[in-house]
Amino acid sequence: MYNEYKNILVPVDGSKQSEEALMKAAEVAIRNDARLDVLNVLNTTSFGFSYGVVDGDAITDMVNDEIDYLKNLIQRVKKQTGIKNIHMHLRFGSPRNVITYDFPHDYAVDLIIMGATGKNAVSRLLEGSVASFVNTHASCDVAIVRTGLDNKPKPTK
Repeated sequence: MYNEYKNILVPVDGSKQSEEALMKAAEVAIRNDARLDVLNVLNTTSFGFSYGVVDGDAITDMVNDEIDYLKNLIQRVKKQTGIKNIHMHLRFGSPRNVITYDFPHDYAVDLIIMGATGKNAVSRLLEGSVASFVNTHASCDVAIVRTGLDNKPKPTK
């Protein structure tokens, strides 16, 4: 089967696994001459947002921190891989819905590449993983990254 992907989405959340998935995605994007979109979703379904506990200054600080994180991450990926067609995005909402439905619809995503686990273990325990949800419900291909750039399994603890 031959697939040539043109619009690749990589959701990142600050975890090592999501950043490793991004490095692999950059290589896939280069081989396919594809656009690579790097997405961070600020979860508005968390307690602080849902009940209006978070004030405007805190939200501004969070947005600025995430923008700085994305800029630095993209610079690092460009330097390591040489990719040029890479774009950063920051959205508010439910990570599950934004990654699975909203963003792919807006950008004609034909491949989502993401880490098997993220940084929020409590959420994963209570709600299940975002990766599992995306893998089950996305209408495009999904690649779940479990290995590093060398494609070797991670050592178990």
